[in-house]
Amino acid sequence: MAGSVSTPSTVPLPRRPVEPGASAARHPGAAGWRGVRRWYERELGWAAVPGCPPRLPTGVRFDVLDVPAEAGAGALRHLAPGSPVALRGDRMELLVAAGSAEELPGLLEWLEWGAVTLDLRALGAGDALLAPLPPGWPPSSAEGPSQGLPGARTRGLSVCREGAAVWLRPPEPGREAEASLPAMPALGREEHAPDLVRLVDTVAACCHRVRLRRAAGRAGRVVPSDR
Repeated sequence: MAGSVSTPSTVPLPRRPVEPGASAARHPGAAGWRGVRRWYERELGWAAVPGCPPRLPTGVRFDVLDVPAEAGAGALRHLAPGSPVALRGDRMELLVAAGSAEELPGLLEWLEWGAVTLDLRALGAGDALLAPLPPGWPPSSAEGPSQGLPGARTRGLSVCREGAAVWLRPPEPGREAEASLPAMPALGREEHAPDLVRLVDTVAACCHRVRLRRAAGRAGRVVPSDR
């Protein structure tokens, strides 16, 4: 009507559509995590503790070195091509032979890293690794790898989705991963088997370099890339 004053509408504005899979990208859901656990148990023969995500017990088939991704990248050359490596945010998880976690403190002392503060920890007997998503597994799918989201895989050292780890170098179904894992030198080991001592020394040096670089960045100084 002419001269009438319009009043605000009481009908709420439509909500912004949720991006498909946005919330599920971080959490595949209970059914999806059950599928992840079955993949580890059936394809790899690894024990997996139920959960969201499931957990892979360490100290049985393998141990884990957990380091900054930047430091782990510098140590990849000391790993066998089939040695599994996972990425979780800005952390890298290097699978090593079972029992390596117990050897780590003594190794660091022997290599003269014992007195240096390092962003390095080991998962061994009694610990567990949160299961990374299997290779090609879509974070948004509750059933399996048939309904993926673009960008769910990794490019270089960048994790495209937060909240779940992914494999940078995945374990291969049907192949014993233990033979490719870095371990202490021992009689009877194959010559090409990765050496845990060399790996730990490199990882420690890289962790120290990353720590110095970050400290220098906060102070506005420049630290050479080489030790």
